[in-house]
Amino acid sequence: MKYKFATLFVLSCTLLLADLSLLRAQPYEQFHPGEQWLDDIGTHINAHGGGILYQDGTYYWFGEHKGENNRAEVGVRVYSSTDLYNWKNEGVALAVSDAPDSEIVSGAIIERPKVIYNEKTDTYVMWFHLELKGQGYSAARTGVAVSENVTGPYRYLRSYRPNAGDWPVRATTETKRKKYDADTLEWWTDPWREALVDGLFLRRDQKGGQMSRDMTLFVDDDGTAYHIHSAEENATLHISKLSDDFQSFTGRYNRILPGKFNEAPAIFKHVGKYYIIASGTTGWDPNPARLLVADSLFGEWQMTGNPAKGERADITFDSQSTFILNVQGKEDAYIYMGDRWEPENPITGTYVWLPIEFDENGQPFIQWHEEWDLSYFDE
Repeated sequence: MKYKFATLFVLSCTLLLADLSLLRAQPYEQFHPGEQWLDDIGTHINAHGGGILYQDGTYYWFGEHKGENNRAEVGVRVYSSTDLYNWKNEGVALAVSDAPDSEIVSGAIIERPKVIYNEKTDTYVMWFHLELKGQGYSAARTGVAVSENVTGPYRYLRSYRPNAGDWPVRATTETKRKKYDADTLEWWTDPWREALVDGLFLRRDQKGGQMSRDMTLFVDDDGTAYHIHSAEENATLHISKLSDDFQSFTGRYNRILPGKFNEAPAIFKHVGKYYIIASGTTGWDPNPARLLVADSLFGEWQMTGNPAKGERADITFDSQSTFILNVQGKEDAYIYMGDRWEPENPITGTYVWLPIEFDENGQPFIQWHEEWDLSYFDE
């Protein structure tokens, strides 16, 4: 009798697995924010802190391959899709190195990879936030890698802190010369905050290069590329113009809202205005998003409040921004891409993709949808 039960148990498991396989064989036809999202081989998509590149009718999703911790043990993974719902695992675009002296050796921290295409050089350029192995988050560097193929493999070039020796646009003589004794200023006090806005960390890092943590990339209508990153101990965003080949910095950059502590920048352009959705600095815990707006990348930026509306807007629907996707073939169609972090087991983190909507004043906002599809932009 026990053999009969064993046979029935094995048969039941086989049928269950067959049902699950059949279920995954049916293509996705909608987005399901926050739910597990399977790729073409039935595995949860592993592309955290990611960004999207559109090329020749195909979207490519690059992101952090997570394991059971936040260290890079594999590298940057890439997926491809023609409909944004169903994704094919294209493998590892940038692999960690097994060379002990490599900056991207296994155990380093590689975060928020973004890829842009340079038409002049016919090269794909990847930038990412890099923390060196065993140094926690003290290195605060940005790394760059290149490839002749969109899915890779990408060849690692170097990392550094950007804009060494350069001052931001509109930096005054007073800003450049003002001195503070940083060791005597107590953090989070009013005098410290005032000094921070006046350039405390900007001057500290001016010679060796500015800090670069959470980052994204943006290519403007004229083909100029920009690197947007958290700097000055995460207190200030910097927008930096990249070189013509997108592989280095030009030294021209803008300080955005000094002392406001914005991170996780995601940028898009709409009707002549530039928008950044960012978050506050609360570690892995979600917080209210912030909407930043300007008429020029190198102009003055304003922070206009939380773009999330409705229930759970105070935690941005339990997500943190990573990228704004411009949907091809549809007018004024943008998707907010956010991560729902799981720091205890990062690989299980899910993704919150929501349509960006515009109110009667043209102000962008996001609200929760249990499920939705691209026809939403046709309404």
